[in-house]
Amino acid sequence: MHKAALGTALVFTASGAVVGGWVARIPAVVERLGITNGELGRALLALGIGSLVSMPLTGIACRRLGSRTWVAATAIVATVALSAVGLAGDLLTLTGALFLLGLAYGSWDVAMNVQGSHVDRQAGREWMPRYHACWSLGSIGGAAAGSLAARTGLDVATHLAMAALASLAVTLAGLTLYLDERVGTAEPGPGERPRFRASRVILVIGLVTFCATVAEGAAGDWLALYLDTGRHFSQADAAIGYTAFAAAMTAGRFAGSTAVARLGRAAAVRLGALAGLAGVLATVLAPWTLVTYTGAIFWGLGICLVFPAAISAAGETGRPAAAIAVVTSIGYGSILVGPPLIGALADVTGLGHALLGLAVLPLAIALLAPVLATRTAAEVPAHP
Repeated sequence: MHKAALGTALVFTASGAVVGGWVARIPAVVERLGITNGELGRALLALGIGSLVSMPLTGIACRRLGSRTWVAATAIVATVALSAVGLAGDLLTLTGALFLLGLAYGSWDVAMNVQGSHVDRQAGREWMPRYHACWSLGSIGGAAAGSLAARTGLDVATHLAMAALASLAVTLAGLTLYLDERVGTAEPGPGERPRFRASRVILVIGLVTFCATVAEGAAGDWLALYLDTGRHFSQADAAIGYTAFAAAMTAGRFAGSTAVARLGRAAAVRLGALAGLAGVLATVLAPWTLVTYTGAIFWGLGICLVFPAAISAAGETGRPAAAIAVVTSIGYGSILVGPPLIGALADVTGLGHALLGLAVLPLAIALLAPVLATRTAAEVPAHP
C-alpha cells in the first residue's frame, strides 16, 4: 500500500510542476505577446472551459479504463499542450493551447485524486493532504525552475518544453506503482447502476472547494504579475512571491494529516481560513517587500487544506469516483469566474484592488467548514 501511495505522490508532484512552470512564466508570455490583463483573463478562461468539459466525464473513464490508463493518456496530452503554450505567437494561439491544456489537465487532476482516495480507503489512512503537498512541492519546483529560466534569459518555449518532458517522465514512473481501483468491484450490468445525483452535501462541499480554488488560482494566475507590474518587482523576484505562496501550501499540506488528526478536518480548515484572510490582506496592502512575501505565505497556509479535505469528504459519500468528479468540477468552475472577473476588475480598478476582493473567500470557507467533517462508515450512504 505504501508503494501505491508513493506512486500517487509522484504523479501529484509531476502535475504540480506543470502548473508551477506555467505560472512562473506568465509575465514573460504577457510581455512577449503584448496583451492586457483583460486579454490574459479571457485566455485563461479557455483553460477553465477545457477543464470543465472533461472533468465531469472522468469518473466514467476511470470506472471503465482505470485511473492508471486515464492518467497516462491525459498527462501525455497535457504536456504536449504545455509545450504549445510556450510556442504560442499570438493571443488566439495561446488561447487554443490553454484550452487543450485545460481539457487534459482537468481530467488528469480528477483521475489522480480518484486513485489517491482509493489508496487512502484501502490503507485506512488520510494521506490526501500529503498527496496535495506533493502537488505543491512540484509547483514549487516548477516555479523555481521558471524563476531560474527568467534570470538566465532562457526563452519560454525551451523552458516549457523541458518542463513538459520532465513532468511526463515522473508521471510515467509513478503510474507503475498504481493500484487498479476496479479490482474487487463488481461492475453492474446495463440498467443496474442508478444515475448518480449530487446530494446537497456534495454540492456544499463543491462550493467550499470553489472558494478555495478561486483563492488558489488567483495566486497562480495573478500574484507574480501583480508583484511585477503593480509593485515593480523584477520578473525573477515576482516569481519568488509565488514560490513563497507555493512553499507555504506545501508545508501546510505535509503537516495537514497531523493537524486533521488533532483538530478534526473541519476545525483545521476553519483555522486555516482565518490565516488566509490575514495573508490576502497583507500581500496586497503591505508596503514592505518582506511583509508582502509573509502575506503570500499566510495566503498559502490559509487555503492549503481545503482542496484535499474536500476530496476526502467527497470520497466518504458512497460513490467516490462520481462524487470526486462533481466536487472537483465545481472547484475548477472557478476558472470560468476568477480569471475573467479579476482581469476585468484589474483593467478598471487596478490589479491590487481586484485581488483585495479575494478576502471574502476565506470568510465563506470558515463558515462552511463543518460540511468537511469526517464521516464514519455508518454515516456513509450505501450506493451500488
